[in-house]
Amino acid sequence: MQSHHEYIDRENRQVRTEALYADRLVNMIYHQGRERMPSLFKVLTSARMSSLLGFLNYDSLLGAHIGSIERFLEKNDIDLSECVDSAQQLDTPRKVFERRIRYWQTRPMPRDKGAIVSPADAKVLFGSLAEDSLLFIKDKFFAFEEMLGCQRQDILESFAGGSFAIFRLTPEKYHYNHVPVDGKAVDFYSLDGAFHSCNPGAIIQMVTPHSKNRRHVTVIDTDVVGGSGAGLVAMVEVVALMIGDVQQCYSPFQYAWPRPMEQGLFLKKGQPKSLFRPGSSTTVLFFQPGRVAFDEDLLANMQRRDVLSRFSRGFDKSLVETDVRVRSSIGRGLPRPAQPISRSTP
Repeated sequence: MQSHHEYIDRENRQVRTEALYADRLVNMIYHQGRERMPSLFKVLTSARMSSLLGFLNYDSLLGAHIGSIERFLEKNDIDLSECVDSAQQLDTPRKVFERRIRYWQTRPMPRDKGAIVSPADAKVLFGSLAEDSLLFIKDKFFAFEEMLGCQRQDILESFAGGSFAIFRLTPEKYHYNHVPVDGKAVDFYSLDGAFHSCNPGAIIQMVTPHSKNRRHVTVIDTDVVGGSGAGLVAMVEVVALMIGDVQQCYSPFQYAWPRPMEQGLFLKKGQPKSLFRPGSSTTVLFFQPGRVAFDEDLLANMQRRDVLSRFSRGFDKSLVETDVRVRSSIGRGLPRPAQPISRSTP
């Protein structure tokens, strides 16, 4: 039987217990249904079922009942005062889920040009693809090459042995993704897949669930004029249970002039890039080897042994999430390592 799941609130360093949505049902599906009823399990994680569950929760008359909205807001401590639209306009669960906030006032960014910022209001974990790293996590959340699914071998080789950050969004969160770095989009593509839950219990039960889900990949070159100087950064937006779509809507100023993602577009750090519609979901960032130093407080939180994390128990390794705010610092880009000078043999 699954116990509760704890994480650390970065703002006040307190340990908090997460209210996991439909936790018993999700764990029953993934613990028993996956093995005993594989056909039903496939249906439950399909695009059609995910859309149906999303409709029932966010669009139907039952889900849109005003009392349920008020309870949802109160239970999850959602602050409507930070929203662009008024509380009266946010009168359905979908509108609350897809709310826009005055991030330019309520989510300040660090002034450091080299800072890498969180793409979302989310709970974060770090990892490494290098086997000699203390952060090495092999084939737990995803299989690397399957996750990126890239046909360009040069890009896959660029990220081999690098680092990554996993941002898990829960249903009450603000669900816009923001650009984590300054740079030029050198590749963008979508990969088809299932709609597995990002509930910690479901992730532990599945093998590499994130690389099995539908996802959108943007590769950003930050070693360009005006870039953050952190090498190539891959941003993967992973669709999960009850997410019908990821709408690409990059806006260079607040939420104005949204445009679809395309190769060659220069992306400004901290600006809105996409919107999950709606449910719980995940965003993963990949970094090249030696091009990022993650913030020390977040790394220290991951190692805490006094926090009851399902990931720590399930993977037999300290993996404690920290709740971070979009546009807040998660690390800093590092300069490209100097190339050794080749000397010819006389």
